[in-house]
Amino acid sequence: MTTSNTDPAFMAATDMAAEMAAGRLSPVTVMDRFLERIERYDEKLHAYVTVYADEARQAAEAAATAIRTGHAVGPFHGVPIALKDIIDMSGRVTTGGSKVWDERVSATTATLAARLISAGMIVIGKTHTVEFAMGGWGTNEHMGTAWNPWDLEVQRAPGGSSAGSGVSVAAGMAPWAIGTDTGGSVRLPSAWCGLAGLKVTVGRISTHGVLPLSHTLDTPGPMCRTVEDAAHLYMVMAGADPLDPKTMIHGVEDPLPTLKRGVAGLRLAALPASERAGVEADVLAAYDESLALFKRLGASIEVVELPHSFDSLGAATGRIIGCEGYFHVGEVVDDLALPVDSAVRPRIWLGRDVSARDYQRALATQQSLKAEFQAALAGYDAWLSPTTATAAPVVADIDQGQTPAIFTRAANILEMCAATVPNGFTSAGLPSGLMIACAGLDEATALRVAWAHENATDVTGRVPPGLEA
Repeated sequence: MTTSNTDPAFMAATDMAAEMAAGRLSPVTVMDRFLERIERYDEKLHAYVTVYADEARQAAEAAATAIRTGHAVGPFHGVPIALKDIIDMSGRVTTGGSKVWDERVSATTATLAARLISAGMIVIGKTHTVEFAMGGWGTNEHMGTAWNPWDLEVQRAPGGSSAGSGVSVAAGMAPWAIGTDTGGSVRLPSAWCGLAGLKVTVGRISTHGVLPLSHTLDTPGPMCRTVEDAAHLYMVMAGADPLDPKTMIHGVEDPLPTLKRGVAGLRLAALPASERAGVEADVLAAYDESLALFKRLGASIEVVELPHSFDSLGAATGRIIGCEGYFHVGEVVDDLALPVDSAVRPRIWLGRDVSARDYQRALATQQSLKAEFQAALAGYDAWLSPTTATAAPVVADIDQGQTPAIFTRAANILEMCAATVPNGFTSAGLPSGLMIACAGLDEATALRVAWAHENATDVTGRVPPGLEA
């Protein structure tokens, strides 16, 4: 989908790149527009930890010269991008959302960051995250919580853990951004901020240089205005990296050739009645309308009974995250003198007293769950659910002992890929999202189904009220 907005702040990144390549839009003009919006809005919205204003302007000027003289390094030369603050860039501070690490200077550059820069993109800054990327609400006790831009009067959850990445794009302070997803951390903020997001299969995008939470489940991914943007950004980052052995196992299928084929003839699995309980009425209505839309577009929609509930899948995911999270940051969390988020510390402690036998049992359980769900979903092209059970809640009302990752964690434990796409707004004007989960390594189908939905609705491209100028 191409957005009709001609303001660079709300253009699709692919449209922006085309305008730059044609000489109708300058990278300098674009960069100045985003930096101006950051200066105007980010004091309230708190999306960015650090903004590289001077360096970004210099890079934009260099990109303008390169494009003008026929030396563009790729189709996205000059396009800004924001990175979640768990992604290393050599010589830059990467805090991981922790006040403990607010002076941690990276010794290396993440492979994905190097690929973005090699494609000509300009890193405009680092975005806020839940501490250690451990949480779905998007809150951060010591570094500050990003403000969901769809309600400027009352602070609502941005979604986590890639909170600032979601807010930066939704508020027109970046054209696209990178998050990471271990239990929903790309999809949750994408849904609550009205964006398209993609949780990739483990091994599709290198995690070298990305601060780990769960080395079994961690996946970086794009957060964008449109599904087509997500497909392009995915392809820039994906591929083999000797520094991450998981990326060396499978080749990457380009989703772009099949992106716009539509859904006619596809078999799509829908939620059983037992999993609809507890979903907010407006969110459920948007989900049902999405199912009806796919039927009109020629897809077959069939309710599928699940071998295990989403709750049980979430618990299995949480056990692995807790164990591996404690392995990676347990020494920090155990030091009660250090300023660790009071909501994050008990989440990490879930792995503190787990035996090696029980950890291995958790990994074995993952494999058995995968086999059961592969059998249950055999013959279906995608599995559809709401991305979240509710719209973004008021921050003051959040129960930090609960998680919003009710639906999202399933794709992580089952090693599936999953896209989320905006599918409506609640009566309060808050976005809802549709999750499209596909078999591992089938990002092409997830994006294809998401694109079909996006281009059959008028939901994508809307601007949060009060942030139009």
